[in-house]
Amino acid sequence: MRDGETLTHFGDRNVPLEDKQALVDDVFHRVARRYDLMNDLMSGGLHRAWKADMVTVIDPPRGATPFRHLDVAGGTGDIAFRVVGAGGPGVRVTVADINTEMLEVGRERAYERGLDDVVSFIEGNAEALPFPDRAYDAYSIAFGIRNVPRIEAALAEAYRVLRPGGRFVCLEFSAIDVPGLDSLYELYATNVIPALGRAVAGDAEPYRYLVESIRRFPRPAAFAAMISAAGFRRVSHRVMSGGIVALHSGWRL
Repeated sequence: MRDGETLTHFGDRNVPLEDKQALVDDVFHRVARRYDLMNDLMSGGLHRAWKADMVTVIDPPRGATPFRHLDVAGGTGDIAFRVVGAGGPGVRVTVADINTEMLEVGRERAYERGLDDVVSFIEGNAEALPFPDRAYDAYSIAFGIRNVPRIEAALAEAYRVLRPGGRFVCLEFSAIDVPGLDSLYELYATNVIPALGRAVAGDAEPYRYLVESIRRFPRPAAFAAMISAAGFRRVSHRVMSGGIVALHSGWRL
């Protein structure tokens, strides 16, 4: 450890804060092509229902009203395509992700779907977004904010790029609150998810990191307090599937 260096968690070990982003990037470089397939397998397909709820909360306009949406850490385009599908012809989505491999997957999928004119893919760090102030009507991040080294910085950036009246929506793993289910989920996360990663993506280690990152993420009430501290108002959260995930919301007013 260097003098004055700040440590943070990466999986089950402590690493310098300045090194964490590169380590996280490497995780997603290694799994980019199988990321959405692994989401299906790990959640039993439940992530589709969770994301559908997220898009319902975003509520893009169905008519021709212009609506600029920013999806952060969504490189494969999964949320972006859902937002476009739920909205009207005025919806435009920008996907920002720090990982070039994930972005490449998203661009290919947008082209295949004929959506490359309404969904754009930009390389960018959630802690320092390459967009002007008050540029977007809504901001979403699904299963990405727990991988950001400085969560407070990412929340501040979300607030900055939203226009007044814009909405912040975050879907993230939470803590099981159903007795009995918590121990079953812990066994599943510890033993089954890394094995699935090895079998399907050819690498168990990234999935061990993902499981550990879920354990260390703030509980819903604590994360809601962080959202409020960033300046958002009418902050709320709703746990789903027994507490496996939580859907957070806040408004820039």
